[in-house]
Parts: sequence; C-alpha cells; structure tokens
Amino acid sequence: MAKQAPIRKRRPVLAAVLVLAGLVLTSIAVHRLVPPPMTFLMVSRSVAGEGLSYRWRSLDDISPRLVEAVIASEDSGYCAHRGFDMKAIEKALKANESGGRIRGGSTISQQTAKNVFLWPGRDWIRKGLEAGYTVMIETLWGKRRVMEVYLNVAEWAPGVYGAEAAARHWFGKPASELSAREAARLAAILPSPRRYNASAPGPYVRRRASRVQAAMGTVRNDGLAACVLG
Repeated sequence: MAKQAPIRKRRPVLAAVLVLAGLVLTSIAVHRLVPPPMTFLMVSRSVAGEGLSYRWRSLDDISPRLVEAVIASEDSGYCAHRGFDMKAIEKALKANESGGRIRGGSTISQQTAKNVFLWPGRDWIRKGLEAGYTVMIETLWGKRRVMEVYLNVAEWAPGVYGAEAAARHWFGKPASELSAREAARLAAILPSPRRYNASAPGPYVRRRASRVQAAMGTVRNDGLAACVLG
C-alpha cells in the first residue's frame, strides 16, 4: 500500500497534463480549418483603446506577390525548413552576444505560432511554448495553411491586422489586387508596423522595399515559394 500512494498522487497531475495536451491539440486542429477569431495581441491592444480592423481572407484571395514579398523579407528558407532556420538563429545569437542591436531568428512558422497561440514577450517560457507550437503547426497544418494564417493575423499598423485590412488601410484596395511594389512595401514595414508608413514611406522604407522587390524575383525564379504557390 505504501508504494501505491505516490502513484495515486501522480495520477491527478498526469490527468491534468493529458487534458492540457488534448486542449492544445484540439485548438491546433480546429485552427487548421477555422480562422482564429482574435489573437492575444489583438485583444490586448483593443483593451488598451486601439481600434481593431481584422478581415480574414483565403490565401486564394491574397495576391501571390505578398507571399513572395514576405518570404523574401522574413524567411527566404520558408519552404525548405521544418519550422526553424538554424542558420538564422545562430546569426541572431552571435549578434546578440556581441552587444549590438538585439536580432531575432524567428521563421514565419514561429511568428505564426506566437501570434495565434501565445502572448507577446521574450521570456523563456513563451519561447519554449513557441517552439512546441511551431513543431505542431508545421506537422498538422502544412506550409500553405501556416502562410495563410500568418498573412491574416500579422500586424500591419496600429489596430490593423491581416493582409486584407492592411491593403485597404494603406492602399485602398483588396489584398487580391496588391501589386509587387505595394506588396514589397507591406513586407518592408512588417518588422515595425507601428512605426513605418507603407503608402507614403520615408527613405528607409523605400530602400528596404526596393531590396525586397528585387529579392521577390529570386523567390519567384528559384521556386522559393513553391510550397505555397505551387
């Protein structure tokens, strides 16, 4: 009997872990088919008094130029990796150790996991959960769905989330009609969407957008977006 007591004590903990794991997997499975209603970031910013413009669109209703632009700008190895770009992570760690500006090594998959399921921040608990969610969405969703969700929940201006809302906010048109130049500008402001302007960009955004648009040709010619657009 004495040996059975510790086992009985562990059962509630094990049951709680299994229930939590089940809820996580269910949530991921649901969002494979159903658009996320709102993210933690949207809720927190909305509570803080910002407006909320969030319009879900199928990937078929988003210009392929925007897919090429975000791959060129954010994650050129998107179709090749399984959620993590180890070379980018290594570069980011070296840059951060040198004491310079803190850099991130997050892929589009990691950013999607963070945006949809987790809270903003840089603490290690959140990063660990982000890694777990990244593996699961890469496995259960696939590249095309990850990209579709990413383009729909990314922040593109204060209170503006997703490609459709961004296209209408900055250019007065639907996301399906974005030109290569406009897509490059949207991708160029992604790292700091609350700071930069896509429709009337300053010198920095113009230069960055020009580089992104040039890189979009490489993405297209080398098939770097084939897992999404192929």
